[in-house]
Amino acid sequence: MVLKTFGWSFAVTALGLVAAVFYGGWTAFGLVAILSVLEISLSFDNAVVNAGVLKKMSEFWQKIFLTIGILIAVFGMRLVFPVVIVSITASLGPIEAIDLALNDHEKYEQLVTDAHPAIASFGGIFLLMIFLDFIFEDRDIKWLGWLERPLAKLGKVDMLSACIALIVLLVTSMTFAVHAHQYGGVHTDKSATVLLSGVAGLITYMIVGGLSGYFEDKLEEEEEREHEAEEEARKAGKPVSAVKLVGKAAFFMFMYLEVLDASFSFDGVIGAFAVSNDPVVIALGLGIGAMYVRSLTVYLVRQGTLDDYVYLEHGAHYAIGALAVILLITIQYEIPEVVTGLIGVALIAWSFWSSVRRNKALAAAEGKAETSDDEAGVSSGV
Repeated sequence: MVLKTFGWSFAVTALGLVAAVFYGGWTAFGLVAILSVLEISLSFDNAVVNAGVLKKMSEFWQKIFLTIGILIAVFGMRLVFPVVIVSITASLGPIEAIDLALNDHEKYEQLVTDAHPAIASFGGIFLLMIFLDFIFEDRDIKWLGWLERPLAKLGKVDMLSACIALIVLLVTSMTFAVHAHQYGGVHTDKSATVLLSGVAGLITYMIVGGLSGYFEDKLEEEEEREHEAEEEARKAGKPVSAVKLVGKAAFFMFMYLEVLDASFSFDGVIGAFAVSNDPVVIALGLGIGAMYVRSLTVYLVRQGTLDDYVYLEHGAHYAIGALAVILLITIQYEIPEVVTGLIGVALIAWSFWSSVRRNKALAAAEGKAETSDDEAGVSSGV
């Protein structure tokens, strides 16, 4: 199971490290290895959230996510995206931007860093919307009940998530963006840029998330129609297969996953320049890490981990909320990537530990109930 799921990741790791040695020697080898670990640590919560969406999709679309999706993640976000950002912000042609990336690493790093306020605003607001929509939804299973119960009641107010996100964006544009951090430690006013990018992030979330949700809701009718058939299958002892997202529904969920992955990768791409300013080294290192995140997502789906450890998804979404806030703060202040990674890992580890405790408590309660039933049967003479 492990080899089947992570086999491609192992192969990509070997090829990537070999390519690094040929490209820049053992120094590049070490940098690529460090960047791979950085990407995995920053994106573990991404894998958990992706698994929650991917488990609803058919096996075909799961394979698309691992093949075409990984090409988009590695070449699109880790290699092409920074070049596109440089091209747009510096008003350069694509060829000029590529030439700059390959031949003037320091200037390239400067331009990408100067574009960070726009990137952080877009990604921060997109991720914040994911977090807000999650905590404002009334769920049967609650992790931090003292917090999630009142928030679920507030969530009945229409468009509350969008209103809060816009307020956060407005405050950010009037505070952090006024003294946005730029290359070399200087600060400049990026209020308009941050405001425009944040609105673009919100619009992107509403379009992609709205379309995927619309098609997912349409499948609920099909699930209802098959409910009776599933009940009959259970009674007959036959296996029951869940309805999987296909067609347009799966396509838009796939697009949602890609935008989600892009938002998660923003901090990794920017943070990678603290390790190296060589775009090839960055693409190799983050690409290897992205492949493991993809494989981990599929592993969580196939193992049913989210069903066994029910608070993991909660912890991942709280990590998303923390990452969104951190991205917005980094518009003005530098925050080490290790801090971002540790916060996400800590929240997921906490939710995993809470899930284990819940499972033990339920098992103990079931054991006591069975013991009581047996004692009742003996005392009645059965």
